[in-house]
Amino acid sequence: MNRTLENRFYYLDNFVTVVESIRARYRHLLNSEEQAFVDGFGALPQSSAALLVRMVMRKGELFRLGKLRYDEIGCTESAAAPLVQAGWISQQPLVDIEQLFSVLTKVEIAAAFPLLRHSKATRKSEQLAFLREAGAARDVGDDNARMRSLADWWPDAGDSLLQLSGPIAALCDRLRLMFFGNLYQDWSEFVLSELGIFKYEQLDLSPATQAFSRRQDLDDYLHLHACRERFLGGEAPHAVVADIADYPYPNAWLEERRSKLLFQIARHHERNGELAQALRLYAASSRPGARLRAIRVLERCGQLAVAFELAQQAELQAESEAEQQQLLRVMPRLRRALGYPKLPKPSAVSVVQHEIALPRPGPGMSVETALSQHLAHADAPALYVENALINSLFGLLFWDAVFAPVPGAFFHPFQSAPADLHSADFRMRRARQFEDGFALLHDGGYRETILRNFRIKENIQSPFVFWDAIDDDLLAMALDCLPPLHLEKCFERILQDIKSNRSGLPDLIQFWPAEKRYQMIEVKGPGDRLQDNQIRWLDYFASHAIPVAVYYVQWTGENA
Repeated sequence: MNRTLENRFYYLDNFVTVVESIRARYRHLLNSEEQAFVDGFGALPQSSAALLVRMVMRKGELFRLGKLRYDEIGCTESAAAPLVQAGWISQQPLVDIEQLFSVLTKVEIAAAFPLLRHSKATRKSEQLAFLREAGAARDVGDDNARMRSLADWWPDAGDSLLQLSGPIAALCDRLRLMFFGNLYQDWSEFVLSELGIFKYEQLDLSPATQAFSRRQDLDDYLHLHACRERFLGGEAPHAVVADIADYPYPNAWLEERRSKLLFQIARHHERNGELAQALRLYAASSRPGARLRAIRVLERCGQLAVAFELAQQAELQAESEAEQQQLLRVMPRLRRALGYPKLPKPSAVSVVQHEIALPRPGPGMSVETALSQHLAHADAPALYVENALINSLFGLLFWDAVFAPVPGAFFHPFQSAPADLHSADFRMRRARQFEDGFALLHDGGYRETILRNFRIKENIQSPFVFWDAIDDDLLAMALDCLPPLHLEKCFERILQDIKSNRSGLPDLIQFWPAEKRYQMIEVKGPGDRLQDNQIRWLDYFASHAIPVAVYYVQWTGENA
């Protein structure tokens, strides 16, 4: 039987793993109160420690005692006593009306407030509004500041409350951040691993690779996270922006998060027509795309000369191929609006195109599958691989580079990708490992490395390898038919912009194994158009003599 299912305290063991990891790696970043918690937690009775973890893993800080019933813990009141003594939870805390509503059902609220019999309110918010409008000051308090115990609010409750200490809840979030390196992963990661649903690479988590070196970095991350939650929760954007640092963080990882949040708020302003605020925030953000959005906003504001000047700067030092592509559309428009002479269009590379009519396939068959079946022959299979093949070959060849023990890349044993995967210096920080991988393409050793990693790393989570989409036969044909020079060109482009260039690859690949050649094929069904990232890949292939074609499919007997 699975160990997770056998061990009723598996969640406690997982929490202990986190606490012990923090003690070993980051004790120097904890203040005295936090050190007292990680030291004292291990001394708790098992039932008390388990109850605390159950509360931490549930939503909110208030809990009905009657709903905290777990067979492995036993008597909740007894388990809670050491936690109350330590000051980590409160028993029978005083709560205001909104907190009360958060722990009672609508039926219970109606029982606690007989006045609601005269109301047609069905939602909690409507019930609360009715009580306030009815002037039930002695019940709810006009200023919503009256605090009572559950028994005082509702004498017939037959239950009491436990409240997780605010500082303890905040500390557990901090511990989760230190362990996972983010706040979107949670304790379920352990369960998924224990159940064998996911397999992870064995990572080097030695002190030399630890991600956090300063407590301030943790404080800044938590502050940015709180700002983001406030913005997403609907708080006025100007109030949130006022609490975001108006200078770049020296920590590139944190600065990326700050810039992303500023970009999101700028987009909010732009959509609402608040263009001056949007411009100010785009200028303060270094997130890719912020400069191009600023150019577009300047256009909308009629500041064409300023937009043109900024676009010229972007042309001289474009941040990405995507920005270059967009500038080719923006600049002619700005030139025309400003009365500047029209410049000759750069010569476009030629991509082979075919128009083909096929019988409409049956329900459930995609246009890509229909074309692959039409093109395929016994000696020339055509396979639907899209982004899977090239990315998988990349991930298998550069496995050691991707999972290199670079400081700040890996926080915990359940990471499928390094934290800095999309950072501008991702390749530079692993320069030696990537050089070794490219050297294998030159000396012929790449094939053995790819096949070995395919065998020994099977089903281990990776940001590049599509385990379900590749097999021995596909790899063998690909390694026979794709020249190492073509692989090198593809891999170089992926590394130029990992976030953008992992997608947009052609849908199909057709092999001629006897001739050791291949062709990539982008498929467009009726009414479908090439997307920008697909166009960039097609242009790149054509400029490097990599065989590629676009097939525009129509169904026989139907108008184009």
